[in-house]
Amino acid sequence: MSAIIDSLTAYLPTTPGLLPKWMLFVSTMAIFNTIQNFVTTKLSKQIYLRKPGQVTPLASRTFGTWTLTSAIVRLYAAYHLTNPQIYQLTYWTYIIAFAHFGLEWMVYGTAGFGKGLIGPLVVSTSSMVWMTMQKEYYLGL
Repeated sequence: MSAIIDSLTAYLPTTPGLLPKWMLFVSTMAIFNTIQNFVTTKLSKQIYLRKPGQVTPLASRTFGTWTLTSAIVRLYAAYHLTNPQIYQLTYWTYIIAFAHFGLEWMVYGTAGFGKGLIGPLVVSTSSMVWMTMQKEYYLGL
């Protein structure tokens, strides 16, 4: 059993702190979300529950593609968080996510505040705050 755990921990980011591990976790979850967006519209309809008819298979796949792009940037950040450009790009993925979900909820009225929307809002907000607080630590600025 310890050999299995050792082999899995070998893939964890080696940069100190929890933020790189958080980036790995978030990007892994986003990859699973990407897959479900390509397979079904069910979970996307939980986010855009005020207008689920607008969640088409095409819209879901487009959202999945954007999610995969963000996941790749965040996955790269998990292993290169001390690179200023990667840090900034990753930060922007959270800003874009927060803006998208916030606009869909507050302006466009497609998203409803519920279990589908809470996750993306919590992840984007907490990640932005965490990255802001840890910027000096990881970038030495």
